[in-house]
Amino acid sequence: MNHIGGVAAGQIETISGDHWITSSQDDLRLRRPLDGDVAVDVAILGGGFSGLWTAFHLLSGNPSLRVAIVERRFCGYGASGRNGGWCSPRFPVDPAPLIRRYGVHVARRVMEAQQNTVGNFGEMLAKAGIDAEFRHTGLLSIARGEQQLASLQKTFATYEALGLNEGNRLMGAQEAFEQVHVTKISGALHSVRGATVHPGKLVRGLAHAVEALGARIFEGTEALSVRRGQDAAICCETGIVRASRAVVVAGEAYLPGLSGFRRDLLPMSSMIVLTEPLSDAQWEAVGWRGGECLSSQVHTKNYLTRTGDGRILYGSRGAPYHFGSATRDDALQDDAVFETMRDTVREWWPALSDITFTNAWGGYLGVPRDWMPTVHFDPDSKLAVLYGYTGRGVSTSTMCARLTAGLVGGWQTGLEGLPFHRARPRKWEVEPFRWGGVRYVQNALARIDAAEEQSRARPIDAPLAEYLSAQ
Repeated sequence: MNHIGGVAAGQIETISGDHWITSSQDDLRLRRPLDGDVAVDVAILGGGFSGLWTAFHLLSGNPSLRVAIVERRFCGYGASGRNGGWCSPRFPVDPAPLIRRYGVHVARRVMEAQQNTVGNFGEMLAKAGIDAEFRHTGLLSIARGEQQLASLQKTFATYEALGLNEGNRLMGAQEAFEQVHVTKISGALHSVRGATVHPGKLVRGLAHAVEALGARIFEGTEALSVRRGQDAAICCETGIVRASRAVVVAGEAYLPGLSGFRRDLLPMSSMIVLTEPLSDAQWEAVGWRGGECLSSQVHTKNYLTRTGDGRILYGSRGAPYHFGSATRDDALQDDAVFETMRDTVREWWPALSDITFTNAWGGYLGVPRDWMPTVHFDPDSKLAVLYGYTGRGVSTSTMCARLTAGLVGGWQTGLEGLPFHRARPRKWEVEPFRWGGVRYVQNALARIDAAEEQSRARPIDAPLAEYLSAQ
């Protein structure tokens, strides 16, 4: 681990290249670790959005509950402090697969629940007393080329089939270019829904908010195992947190490192580069006055954010999958990947050819075998789990945490009948089949994107790769 920004002894050690945590305006002091045994009603493993929002909703619903959170590093160490700052209205499973699996009615309910979560997000932050630079910006999905445009048109048609096309509209090439001055733009799908947030301020503020409600947070405390049943507990190196009502496992992409959860999720890396603040003249050349959540339709995914301090954040899928679902931080420091991403920003906006990039970092997101998030609570084993947001966790984790809190706390949320409330799903394949399959798909999708970008014929194995990667 590397110290960033003069982090002193006794304070947290942030990841190399971090921006969000170090600009969170939090004092970054490390909370004291667990030292001995503790008895609570609800013990939560993980100090990211999932664990913190679960604690927030639990204590908001029942202030008398005794809640403790165990975090291996510090609150916001994982994806909660490393993401692109989107509060996405899009559910982790896209609309068309939702319809295929569950029908139009259920798919519509899922999408509405996600959109309502984004719509109510500012209100929740106000309730928690958190200023996280939350902005309703909308979402702009652009097409660069005819194949990407066809993809957007299919997406729009699916929204129409769901009766959710209000607030969504397709743009032609000229109108899309007026919205954002990106090269090769051939159209766009604009949605009034969608928002951006400063994730560092959100996760650090949320930690303070749950402490104010009475929760105890133990940072720098590694969990060795989770005990279920009558003596449910989180067993750590320095003590045991016993839970009379529930143990909530909220480790997201780091879940495969815990016994009993090795194949529940696949950790996939995502990488980010960040520019210096742009001048007024540079923003004039870029356009993008609305500051929408911005993305194109490449198979390997990308996402762009106009930050509150006037920078461009560009994110994309990054390092290849590592054998055994390893989540090594050193694997997230790949200069070749970062330079390719910087070149992409310059290619989108040639006026930024001399722009300086100040930060580059990576993180891991959790991918279930069927891409569907999972929330489950078994009162007999006292085990609750929530995970699997596939990169859309700022909003989805909040919704899943609200459901988890209701299941554990004993009250209705209106989310109980949705398909992400389910028993634990199909697991990923055992190694080495998992490694071989995922590496092949990652390589093939990159080749497809390269062929489309260069207007070449798609690789002969494109249908196979798209089938294997389909949600």
